[in-house]
Amino acid sequence: MSERPTVLVIDDEPDLADLYAAWLTDEYDVRTAYGGEEGIDAMDGDVDVALIDRLMPDRSGDEVLDRFREGGYDCRVAMVTAVEPDFDIIEMGFDDYLVKPVRRDELQEAVEALLSRSAYDRQVREYYALVSKRAALESQKGDRELADSEAYAELVADIDRLRGDIDATLSEFTADDFEAELRRLDEDG
Repeated sequence: MSERPTVLVIDDEPDLADLYAAWLTDEYDVRTAYGGEEGIDAMDGDVDVALIDRLMPDRSGDEVLDRFREGGYDCRVAMVTAVEPDFDIIEMGFDDYLVKPVRRDELQEAVEALLSRSAYDRQVREYYALVSKRAALESQKGDRELADSEAYAELVADIDRLRGDIDATLSEFTADDFEAELRRLDEDG
């Protein structure tokens, strides 16, 4: 990633939103929104991770999350809230749930993990697209024609490189990351 990832912090307590932003600003481009409606307005396709408080007076974090998903935004979302989790979270489309008070290292690790999951998701999609192209060529072209093709050789090299990138990304995952990815795959499938 050549550009710094963008993190959107949405919390109706400005001091807390600003604190989270200060903790993250060295590594990420951080936007802050001081309420649910402002958070909806601040969302766009550049946001990689959104950190959303659940209890806000103008719009709840649940409503904000629903609007993001309805709008087709594919960013990773962590609910960062004082609300203890209950069974209602099972159906919610977030990727992580942090209960306040949240420590600096906990918040930074959560954002890093969410970005790793996004990288993995993009890598897997790209990998399967390339493998599909290779399979199509191999079903229609002979061995000699494939061996003589520079474009095919580059495709195979890209597949190998991407497989290595996926393995490297997977090595960063924790058990919670795997569980979250499996839930996401189940939702998407």
